[in-house]
Amino acid sequence: MPADPVWQGLVRGDPGPAARRLGAGPAARFVSSAASFTMLFLTLYLTGPRGMSTATAGLLAGTVGVGFLVGNFTGGRWGDRFGHRRVLLTASSTGGLMLAVVPLVPLWVLVGLLPVQAYLMATGSVSSGALSALAVPRGQRRTSVAVGRAASNAGFVLGPPLGALLVTWSYDAMFVVDGLAVIVVRLALSRVLPRDAPDIATARAPGHGLLRALRLDRPLVVLLVGVVLVDLVYRQLYSTLPLHLRDSGQPVWLYATVIAVGSALILVLEIPVTQWLQGREAYGVIALGYALVGVGTAMFALPVSIASVVLAMVVLTAGEILYKTTATAHVLDQAPDHLVGQYQGLYTGAATSGTLISAPIGTAVYAVAPDLLWALMAALALVAAAFVLVARRVSG
Repeated sequence: MPADPVWQGLVRGDPGPAARRLGAGPAARFVSSAASFTMLFLTLYLTGPRGMSTATAGLLAGTVGVGFLVGNFTGGRWGDRFGHRRVLLTASSTGGLMLAVVPLVPLWVLVGLLPVQAYLMATGSVSSGALSALAVPRGQRRTSVAVGRAASNAGFVLGPPLGALLVTWSYDAMFVVDGLAVIVVRLALSRVLPRDAPDIATARAPGHGLLRALRLDRPLVVLLVGVVLVDLVYRQLYSTLPLHLRDSGQPVWLYATVIAVGSALILVLEIPVTQWLQGREAYGVIALGYALVGVGTAMFALPVSIASVVLAMVVLTAGEILYKTTATAHVLDQAPDHLVGQYQGLYTGAATSGTLISAPIGTAVYAVAPDLLWALMAALALVAAAFVLVARRVSG
């Protein structure tokens, strides 16, 4: 296993400054993920206490998704320009405050407040990822990404039950707790994040912005096409898979079990697998991961049983463990220091694009030809793997 001094410092209990920042990030991501349950219950809140129609509530929830996506794509620019520490603390604290006051504002204000709040939270998250990347030397960032993802998954395991408990007591309390948790986490982070915001303006030569960097980095552009395609496939887990299992006569608990199996495998395996793969060529690992996602997706077309569905999820999750950490770290390693935030946002936006396009596309195919869906999605994952291999060839 290749040595990773930052990670080893955390394990030994005598971390240096970089390791302390690496450790603070996952701790914050765990708390943030555990507290980020508001969106799970948003439509229930809008159609319940707020009395909004189902269609209108769905539209407003959709604008929140747009706010997140736009924040992911564009939020990194603010950190690159003004300093990631400053942007992280400002955007996240403001977003947390906006979330906490949701119960106090009239309905018409929510129409603008919720998408803006989502944009700010995404912007803060991008700067958080950029700071974590800059705290770790190039070539050693896979561990940082893996630790952060493990912390997020652990938080997501706790978040939904906590949110459900709060909802049974009070929807208002749910928003207040979530918003205050965000603010507390950011205040705690402010004690360990580097105090000097990077002077990006002096580090960047005229004309050396994101667009110029992308024109010179054709492998990255090709890779991002694969990222969008595989995310479209991956997020069928949250849109068409539950419909497929229901229509096959399976109980809801089977779907919940499948998702839990995936989360558990990530928690147990992602960090050691990442350590084992440290230093290996990224394109091959990513392409293999995409191919496994395709194989696992195709397996959902098998006659439905507990064994077949769980096995399909195991194969798909193996692919996720391989590609998500490796692809994220690879993109960050390619970024010039003055564009780390924008590269982080660009990848995050591409890697979450499925939250907007997977459900409309997947359900449309499923409604017309349900037997075709899984084969089509598997083929798209293999096409995504092919784009990765093309990116490797272009880079060579």
